Amino acid sequence: MNSHGGDERRVVWAVTDTGIGPLLLAATGEGLVSVVFHAREAVRDRALERLADRLGAEPVEAPGSPLLAEAIRQVGEYFSGTRRAFALPLDWSLISGFNRQVLRELAEGVPYGTVVGYGDLARRVGQPGAAQAVGMAMGANPLPVVVPCHRVVESDGGIGGFGGGLETKRRLLAWEGVLPEPLF
Repeated sequence: MNSHGGDERRVVWAVTDTGIGPLLLAATGEGLVSVVFHAREAVRDRALERLADRLGAEPVEAPGSPLLAEAIRQVGEYFSGTRRAFALPLDWSLISGFNRQVLRELAEGVPYGTVVGYGDLARRVGQPGAAQAVGMAMGANPLPVVVPCHRVVESDGGIGGFGGGLETKRRLLAWEGVLPEPLF
């Protein structure tokens, strides 16, 4: 048994520029653990503090770590239009229970260029009538873009809410061809 503290959880992070602004990507040895929108200095610093609190390890900037380098490459491909599905290991430790179940279904069952209603997603995980809880799960998604909560919309055709802001959600849906490009 190692008593030198070498088994502490390591958290690495990097910021990458995208078609929707800077994204903070953070990973553990398990996989990508967090994606944060609008990751300019103040937002980035708050996100890193929250990660340190929740994961019990001080995040270290390491864009060259193999997992982050691969995540940055795949995010770049997504925003250049050459990638439609992410193939990254994911660390689900920041989310549990119903929220994790819903987000895993979303990640596996709602492909690029498609949308699903909150109620439909609730039915898919065996909880018809839990549309509002699905909305809460989307708001708690620690891995937006990679786990595509932007693809969940209201059944009446409304866009629904979005943690990254409605303009970001519109841009992601337009990027995937679900919505027309904004005129300005």
